[in-house]
Amino acid sequence: MKQFFRNNGGLLLVAAVLLAGVLTVGAYILGYDPLSGALELLATPFRAASSAVTGWAQEQYDKSFQYEQAQAEIDALRRRVAELEQDAIAGQEAVRENERMRDLLGLAEQRPELQYRDAAVVRRASSNWTSDLTIDRGTSGGVEAGDCVIDQYGHLIGVVTQADFNSSLVTTILDPTLELGGRIARTDEDAILKGDFSLMLEGLARLSYLPEEARLVTGDQVITSGLGGMYPPGLAVGTVRSLVTEEDGLTRYAQVEPAADINGVQYVYVIVDYGA
Repeated sequence: MKQFFRNNGGLLLVAAVLLAGVLTVGAYILGYDPLSGALELLATPFRAASSAVTGWAQEQYDKSFQYEQAQAEIDALRRRVAELEQDAIAGQEAVRENERMRDLLGLAEQRPELQYRDAAVVRRASSNWTSDLTIDRGTSGGVEAGDCVIDQYGHLIGVVTQADFNSSLVTTILDPTLELGGRIARTDEDAILKGDFSLMLEGLARLSYLPEEARLVTGDQVITSGLGGMYPPGLAVGTVRSLVTEEDGLTRYAQVEPAADINGVQYVYVIVDYGA
């Protein structure tokens, strides 16, 4: 075989050249470029890869755009919800303000000789030794120490014992340090209303120094007497829960359940003038 190529190599080369020439001429006549075809064949996988990368990039862009659009919509919805919540809060405040104004009007109609200032409870303290509230109105709003504080129904809560510029401390009728004149509304008998350490945690007050002939019964209404001129008379304090005889067997006192919800009240009214 080697000898064959050695003897005929020249002829084979010439034949190959001629064949290539014939193919080239034929391709030219038919409009086919062998080099372009080869390049096209080589470029095909790269073109396919480029198309895949372009498609993937477009898909990622579309996803990113859709995500940003969805996020923008979510943010807009959150802002709208926040606005609606603020509107709801403002509406609730307006409703509460209207309720307070109606209550104030009702109190003014019941006791036209009294002048009131509305206030909100901002702090509540109750322990074994004290029972007091802090309200958001003070001397700048016309409140002074010694003013009585009531709820929306006219029930006595306590007395202002310290008035600052924008707030006041209210000592409730359950506190052992508070003492004022009380009266049994049914019998018109006077006594002394004060807090009591042993009763305070039960939410009760004490009506002491009862007349010997006092004819109290469970359910009797207790009001302020107004004796001494320090506090307005006729404010509802509460009702008699029970009558207790002291250990000496001679004196008695009544346990009084306050009419006001002292531990739960949120809005109060301060009597700043009672025409005494």
